[in-house]
Amino acid sequence: MTIAPARPHGSTTERTEPARPPDPASIRDDTGRTRPDRGEGHIGRIVVGTLAAGLTTALALVAGPFAGAEEHVITAAVLLTFALSWAALAALAERRTSQPQRWALAPAAVMGAAGLFILVAAPTGNELGWIWPPVIGALGVWMMTRARRDVRSRAGKVALYPVCAALMLSAVGGFYETFSERTDHSQAAMPARLIDVGDHKLHINCTGTGSPTVVLEPGLGEPSTAMAWTARDLATTTRVCTYDRAGRGWSTSAPAPQDGVQTAAALYTLLDRAGETGPFVLAGHSAGGIYVLNFAHLYPDQVAGVVLLDSMHPEQYTRIPTWPGFYEMFRRASALLPSLSRLGVSRIIADNAYTGLPQPARNQERAFLSTPRHNRSIRDEFSELRTAMHQAGALTSLGGRPLIVVTAQKGAAAGWMEAQDDLATLSTNVAHRVLPNATHASLTEDAVTAGQSTYAISDVVDAVRTGTPLKP
Repeated sequence: MTIAPARPHGSTTERTEPARPPDPASIRDDTGRTRPDRGEGHIGRIVVGTLAAGLTTALALVAGPFAGAEEHVITAAVLLTFALSWAALAALAERRTSQPQRWALAPAAVMGAAGLFILVAAPTGNELGWIWPPVIGALGVWMMTRARRDVRSRAGKVALYPVCAALMLSAVGGFYETFSERTDHSQAAMPARLIDVGDHKLHINCTGTGSPTVVLEPGLGEPSTAMAWTARDLATTTRVCTYDRAGRGWSTSAPAPQDGVQTAAALYTLLDRAGETGPFVLAGHSAGGIYVLNFAHLYPDQVAGVVLLDSMHPEQYTRIPTWPGFYEMFRRASALLPSLSRLGVSRIIADNAYTGLPQPARNQERAFLSTPRHNRSIRDEFSELRTAMHQAGALTSLGGRPLIVVTAQKGAAAGWMEAQDDLATLSTNVAHRVLPNATHASLTEDAVTAGQSTYAISDVVDAVRTGTPLKP
């Protein structure tokens, strides 16, 4: 018989039991409700995954099916996509982790409502510029606070903090843009007058005296201020008119984008209602040359002579090998410019541009190029540019009207010089002047090189006055 040893006086028997998993009821969320423990490791992947999916989808939409769309479509598509990604974050965190992120429903609701409003209302002005920046800024601060408190994952916070910071930065940019537009508007008084041309109004500024009157067509996306050097110098010897195409400079926007024929018809109406008498000498820089060719085809009796300043060619899309790629890229990019300009991005870029223009044209040019309205006009113009080129190709000859083609050789793309040679065949009274040290932009922006443009226009004016052939 075995007798168990006696336990020392005062001792106790300690019984060790295996650890049990925590009871689901012991895990409570921020509302006090019990939740099953699904682990905390997945929340970081959910945050990163949903945000990355939203960004990727938004980029795919604006580069794919909505490429080149109008501003309200682009902006609404991005906002609605981001709204879905925030909603997905809230839903997945609720179902698959013990860290519910119900606060994510707030940015989902705000962005979703804003996207639907923009899609339906299609606002074109900056009327809400004083309202949305503080709302978005406050939302960004609140989201960062909630993310810091509720997201127990380093990866999740690393993904969320830059997003919140971007919202706050966009609010600062939006406020800055709105304030700058108001300041620009109060300082940039319209130098001349607006003329009703039917469904919109165009700004025209005519100075100097003498005949024939010169009409200047600025390049792609340019307001009349881009021709400041040439207009100023020509006004000392003859009458010269600069104007802003629809949606550009001081002109109002047309109801829809205008092709080459519509642009030429609007110019014809503008000159007639402004009391300017032709025939005119028309000078166009870059894409402005396409509009000059359209005008010459539609109203030949109103054209005394033509100057093409490094003009685009009607067959640019097939003659210049690099043009199709540039066109397709810029067609997509130009659709993003109006939305980005509301955040002050265009203003930052324009602040260092056009340093060669004289004052006040330099500041006016920078102010115009910074606004959503101007960037919408660029998008609209580019959307109809191929049509305008095709229409300009209908002009096969200017007859004996004096024509000077000025070509900037420096930095010219492959095929450009040959296209310029072809433009010089449009008249039997022609001079083709190649400037080896001139660039495409310097023909209007640089004082010295712009002087060569003025010289060419003056030569055409003299040829019209005297009836003598042009000199090479």
